[in-house]
Amino acid sequence: MLHLQLRVPADLSDRVVGLLCDDETVTNVAVVPGGFAKPEGCLVLADVAREGASAVLTALRGLDVHQRGSISVTEPAAVLSSEADRADAAAPGLPDDAVVWDLIESRLRADSRLSWAFASFLTLATLIAGVGRLLDQPILIIGAMVVGPEFSPVAAICLALTLPRGTLLRQAVVTLLAGFLAAVAVATPLWWLGAAIGVVSPADASTGPATSFIIQPDGWSFGIAVLAGVAGVLSLTTDKSGPLVGVFISVTTVPAVGTAALCMGAGVWSEVGSALLQLGINLLGMTVAGTLTLLVQRLVWRRFTHARRISRIPG
Repeated sequence: MLHLQLRVPADLSDRVVGLLCDDETVTNVAVVPGGFAKPEGCLVLADVAREGASAVLTALRGLDVHQRGSISVTEPAAVLSSEADRADAAAPGLPDDAVVWDLIESRLRADSRLSWAFASFLTLATLIAGVGRLLDQPILIIGAMVVGPEFSPVAAICLALTLPRGTLLRQAVVTLLAGFLAAVAVATPLWWLGAAIGVVSPADASTGPATSFIIQPDGWSFGIAVLAGVAGVLSLTTDKSGPLVGVFISVTTVPAVGTAALCMGAGVWSEVGSALLQLGINLLGMTVAGTLTLLVQRLVWRRFTHARRISRIPG
């Protein structure tokens, strides 16, 4: 179940309460007239089955509640109620498979902003990946993959292409490109300094059989990126965080950027192009797969919602 807290203008309260009470997937509806003081409005509370949440939120948007009032959505740890169980049973599908588009969009808008935290984690991941390539240590490459936060803007791009959302697309693209450029801008001079004082050699930067896959992009690179894109999007849309770790250590995005920065700093220009091609292949694979996965999910849930509306029409 999801919990709704609404600030509703007085002239809309009857329509909003009627909408919620008429929906079989909504329960525990409470109304507090004048419950909000700043700004003024009626406080309306309700619980909605996760599977029915998107339809309810769309209906509330249709009444302009999000513009004239506010809509807050939270997820309680537990709702112990036979009435809540009834509402959940009335909703189409299963809770684990439900996609609440407003929640996903809100989360990805926040996670795909270009912040100091995002740039810092991406830069640290890039440096770790560079050390991993220099020392030919796959465990460091894996660590860099886990630290890197780049999947959030990739997922935001997929969502923006699916809905579509122009502002989200621009934000995510800028965050991804600016983040990678900032990481390279920090890492490359450090590797150049290491080469200048003799800590880093071109031979070490360009050899290493255990991590050579980073500079050897092929069809498998694209295939793995496609699978990772599907898994990552499913993990986000179904609110399952566990599989995301597997996604992070499946794609060669941060390792490619870290290797490119290392090679530029050490003067091994012959491998920079291969590393950047690996980056491009992985980003393309994840974006294509993630967008197609979201489109399929959107189509499926539209059919669920349509079937539910048809079943509610009096015969």
